[in-house]
Amino acid sequence: MTVTVKLRFFASLREKLGEGEALSLPGASTVGTARDALLARGGVHAEALARSRAVRAALNQKMVPESAALADGDELAFFPPVTGG
Repeated sequence: MTVTVKLRFFASLREKLGEGEALSLPGASTVGTARDALLARGGVHAEALARSRAVRAALNQKMVPESAALADGDELAFFPPVTGG
């Protein structure tokens, strides 16, 4: 069984990776699994989503940890921390 999630990227991640895409993963995947799959692509994905970078995730528009489970059809968004002034 696989799950397909709709990825969305925001702020500086959108500038590097585009607006988003669909990603298919094994059925028992988490937000961290999705990030690891993108990192494994190398190149711009590995640079933008590197573990050394602060990246936040929202699953169906709610902030979640990387341990959150994914379900087929979920929307998963990645974005840098928000700062203000």
